[in-house]
Amino acid sequence: MEKIFGRKPILEAIKAGENIEQIYVVHGTKGEVIYRIKSLAKKRGVKFSEISSAKFKTLTQGKNTQGIVALKSEKEYLTLDELLGKVEFNSSSIILILEQIQDPHNLGAILRTADCAGVDGVILTTNNTAPINDTAIKISAGAVSHLNICKVSNLVQALDILKKEHFWVVGSYLGNEAIPYFNLDAPKKIALIVGNEENGLRLSTMKKCDYLVEIPMKGEIQSLNVSVATGVLLFELVKNKNN
Repeated sequence: MEKIFGRKPILEAIKAGENIEQIYVVHGTKGEVIYRIKSLAKKRGVKFSEISSAKFKTLTQGKNTQGIVALKSEKEYLTLDELLGKVEFNSSSIILILEQIQDPHNLGAILRTADCAGVDGVILTTNNTAPINDTAIKISAGAVSHLNICKVSNLVQALDILKKEHFWVVGSYLGNEAIPYFNLDAPKKIALIVGNEENGLRLSTMKKCDYLVEIPMKGEIQSLNVSVATGVLLFELVKNKNN
């Protein structure tokens, strides 16, 4: 994960459309350039966080930063069109969609599982999503470099595009509307969506789902960690696809 220091270099990097994952600024840092960076970051879906001076020093290790640092991902993301171009001729494809997964450990674990399951692509949302940082890369055991990954700022719009490409949208959901995952008569072209660790899928996303599935719980704990649940669902879909 490359680090960019200084207000003007970060501003220019955002303007140039470079793959900025996260921006950190010392709490209380102000100024016109900081305001412009924050405004552009919001438009581009880049996470902008104010942190304590002590935490900032640990992150930047004494560099001359002007109170701000940006983390630039080495991973090159595909556009949605590019991703679909890689799978459009495959009549039995699985695309995994991660909506606002915020923990880089969970993100890394999910990406590792996605590669093991042989998914054709992964779609991440830009807002409230953990960056593919050093932690996520390490937890993924290198899977990040093998996956076709794209980011979208408007998931509802992306789902409409997937439906036009004959994907059936399956959402992971805990609720009365969901059926047990093993009862899903799965079509061959599937976009599986898993949601935020605490809040699950957004309502607007749920409305776009053709199916809602759940993993029945038999113990006192009524939900699995999102990375574990994703693994269960993915390998069930793989099993069905191969039958």
